[in-house]
Amino acid sequence: MKTVEPSRSKKQIDNMKRYLKETSLRNWLLFTLGINSGLRIGDLLQLTVEEVKDCERINIREQKTGKTKDFPLSATCKKAIAEYLKAESLKEGPLFPSRKIAGSRGTGSISRQQAYQIINDAAQAVVVTVRVGTHTLRKTFGYHAYKQGVSLEIIQKLLNHSAPSVTLRYIGITKEDLDNVYIAINL
Repeated sequence: MKTVEPSRSKKQIDNMKRYLKETSLRNWLLFTLGINSGLRIGDLLQLTVEEVKDCERINIREQKTGKTKDFPLSATCKKAIAEYLKAESLKEGPLFPSRKIAGSRGTGSISRQQAYQIINDAAQAVVVTVRVGTHTLRKTFGYHAYKQGVSLEIIQKLLNHSAPSVTLRYIGITKEDLDNVYIAINL
């Protein structure tokens, strides 16, 4: 499995959001909620309309860890959810329904492979040059939290990582990022 990168450029994020919104509100919400929640793709795809409609918070049990994750929705997420649910007239069921017949698991949600294809198609359409995948959403959340000054320990806890070193590697802090600290410190 190849490593994917976070979307570091706010301009590229905005371009992907714009492209996805023009092509599919469902796919736009998948991307928007993914980069603003830090959820793993499996947890994101299991969300239901009932879990997010008119909600201030999301409370789920993570598939990978079995831990409960409870977090507030940002204004961006609440607005995107409301717009999507209104436009699609969704009242219940999977938040990201497949347009195909429900798979063998019977969830009716898009598959991880479909989500991967959605993210990759959007990245290619707006000429993102780094390797992307579904994990890019979660990594983007962590990367931008770090760049906005959120402590590494808090990001580690949000992402359920075992150590700060794991989180640094995960969010793609590069040698250039570290070098910039030396350049910026002019005491």
